[in-house]
Amino acid sequence: MDFATLIGLVGAILLIASAVILGVSPDVFINPPSILIVVGGTMLVVLAKFSFSQFFSAFKVAARAFKFRLPDTRESIDELIEVANVARKQGVLGLEEREVGSPFLAQGIQMLVDGQNAETIKHLLSKERLLTLDHNRSGAKVFTAMADVAPAMGMIGTLIGLVQMLSNMEDPKSIGPAMAVALLTTLYGAMIATMIATPIADKLSLRMTEEARLQSLYIDALVAIKEGTNPRVIEQMLSSYLTPKEREKTSEAETAGA
Repeated sequence: MDFATLIGLVGAILLIASAVILGVSPDVFINPPSILIVVGGTMLVVLAKFSFSQFFSAFKVAARAFKFRLPDTRESIDELIEVANVARKQGVLGLEEREVGSPFLAQGIQMLVDGQNAETIKHLLSKERLLTLDHNRSGAKVFTAMADVAPAMGMIGTLIGLVQMLSNMEDPKSIGPAMAVALLTTLYGAMIATMIATPIADKLSLRMTEEARLQSLYIDALVAIKEGTNPRVIEQMLSSYLTPKEREKTSEAETAGA
């Protein structure tokens, strides 16, 4: 579970809800026509931008913003070095029964066992990486579109409310409540865009970048293993994927071990 996403979204919603409850009656902030215009209108306009499969799969992909954990880069490098050592000592057939945490890595190891050459392994895994990127990018685009459309639909709802209000100016007492209802659609649009759609889109983009980076690490390691590169050389090569802080920790650990 990604507690940063959960705490951020739930915390923002609770803050807004507290402000509503501590102010006037919460019933004032509930208006079915406004909800219909903003929520329904936003969904339909976004649907018009994408295909049915892209639109509905985006909500499945959105779960990755809340519950998705990639292996640690340092742990992944250690696992790959173990795989390289086994391949060097026992040959690639020694990897046949080996279990790994990543399906992508498991697919690459199976290619090694099947005797695929380095160029084929790199080509097929790079294609798989691009397909994963496209899938994740599509989900992020749907929520980005939602963040763009929701405020506009809120403004459209507000304009509709203002037109209805101005067409009934005979009763001055109705102007205040009518204005409040008109402004609710802008509020709904801003809340959907700022508190839901944009954070999910940004988190999906972050997940996409992190996963693509890890898959690139796997590809480099598997190609090097296939080419018979020394495991220590592979480790040095893969250390470029570590952050400067992680590299410093690794160097300190190696110094202490020596």
